[in-house]
Amino acid sequence: MTIQQVKQRFGIIGNSTLLNRSLEVAMQVAPTDISVLVMGESGTGKEIIPQVIHHLSARKHGEYIAVNCGAIPEGTIDSELFGHEKGSFTGASGSRQGYFEVANNGTIFLDEVAELPMQTQVRLLRVLETGEFIRVGSSKAIKTNVRVVAATNENMQKAISSGKFREDLFYRLSTVPIQLPALRKRKEDIHLIFRKFAHDFAEKYRMPAIKLTESAVEILQDYPWPGNIRQLKNLVEQLSVIETEREIDDFILSGYMPIITEKMPSVIGEEKDSFSERELMYKFLFDMKKDLTELKKLVLDVIAQGGNSPLSTEQNTVINRLYQEVNETIDSPSRLLPVAKDKDAEFAYDKSTDSYEQHEEVEESLSLEDREKELIQKALEKHRGKRKYAAGELGISERTLYRKIKEYNLIDL
Repeated sequence: MTIQQVKQRFGIIGNSTLLNRSLEVAMQVAPTDISVLVMGESGTGKEIIPQVIHHLSARKHGEYIAVNCGAIPEGTIDSELFGHEKGSFTGASGSRQGYFEVANNGTIFLDEVAELPMQTQVRLLRVLETGEFIRVGSSKAIKTNVRVVAATNENMQKAISSGKFREDLFYRLSTVPIQLPALRKRKEDIHLIFRKFAHDFAEKYRMPAIKLTESAVEILQDYPWPGNIRQLKNLVEQLSVIETEREIDDFILSGYMPIITEKMPSVIGEEKDSFSERELMYKFLFDMKKDLTELKKLVLDVIAQGGNSPLSTEQNTVINRLYQEVNETIDSPSRLLPVAKDKDAEFAYDKSTDSYEQHEEVEESLSLEDREKELIQKALEKHRGKRKYAAGELGISERTLYRKIKEYNLIDL
C-alpha cells in the first residue's frame, strides 16, 4: 500500500515532507510487534497513526482499543486496564476483564500515556517486558499478546526529570518514536485542510461551502495555530455557520483569530510586565500592515485602469515610509525596545560668537500610531467629519476608518 492510498483510506489531508515521513515510519513498523510512541502537540491528529499501524499489521482482525489515560480516574485505571476480581474493592460485585485481556492478539492505543499514575506505570512495564499482568485483587498472572502504541503531547524528558514518568518505561514504549509535525510546520497543507473542512461542514449544514480570498489564505498560513488541526476545524465550523458571506476575506478571518502572545518573537532583556504592551504593539503593527497593503493595492488598481492615484504625492510618500517602517519593525522586534539616550548635553556652534552654545533638541515623534492618528484626524478635519470623503482621501474603507476612529478615540467632527 502506498502513502497516497493510506491517506485516502484514513482521510489524511496534506503533502508536507514531515507528514509523509511520519506515515512512512508507521507503514514500516506496522508488520512488526514493536512498541511505538507517537509524539506531537495537542490537536495534531496523533490518534490516526495507531489506526494506520493496526490496520496494516497482522493484528488487523483482532481488537483495537483506544484508551484516554488522562480521562480515567486514578483509582479505577488499574481495573480498567488489567481487570479486577470480585470483592477486590468496594463496588466490585463481580470479576471483570481489563483492556489488556480483551485486546489479546490485538492492539491497545494508550493516548496521553504521560498521565498514567506511577503504580500503573509499573504494571504496564511488566506487561511490555514479560507479556503478563495481574488483575486487581488477584495473585494469578495472565498472559496476553498485545501490541502497545502510545501517544503524548508532553516533553517526556522533562516528565522523566521531574519524576512524573519512569525512564525505563519510556524506553520500552518508544522503541520506535514517531513525531507528528505541528500545523504551523505544514504551511502548504493548511489551506488544503481548510477546504476539506469547509466541504464537510457545507454538507453537514446543507449550505454552500465557504472559500478564502488570497489575502485571507496568507493570514491563515502565517498564523501559529497553537491548537493545530483541532483549532482549524473549529474555526472553519464557526465561519461556516456564523458568516452569511461565503467568500471570507482577511478582515473577516482576522476577527476569528486571536493574537497569540506566547508565539510572538521574544525581545532580549524584556521585562515580564511588558508582555501586554508588546502584545498591543504587535497587534497595531499587523493591523497597520494589513491596512497599508489594502491601500497600496487600491492605488495600483486605479493606476492600472488608467486613472490617477486618489492620493497626493505627499500622502503616497508618507504611506510608503510607514509601510517600510512596519515591515522593518516586524522583521526586527528589537526595534520595539526603548533606545538608551545620551544624557550629555548637545551643543551647537554659533558663528557670530565663535563659540558653542548648549541647546535643547526637540525630537519628532516616530510613533506609527501617532502618524496614523494624525493623518486620520487631518482627513476628518479637512472633510468636516464626512467619513466617506475622509476614507477616500486616506485610501481605506469606511469600515476601517470607523474602526480606527473608535480605536484611537478620535474626535469625529
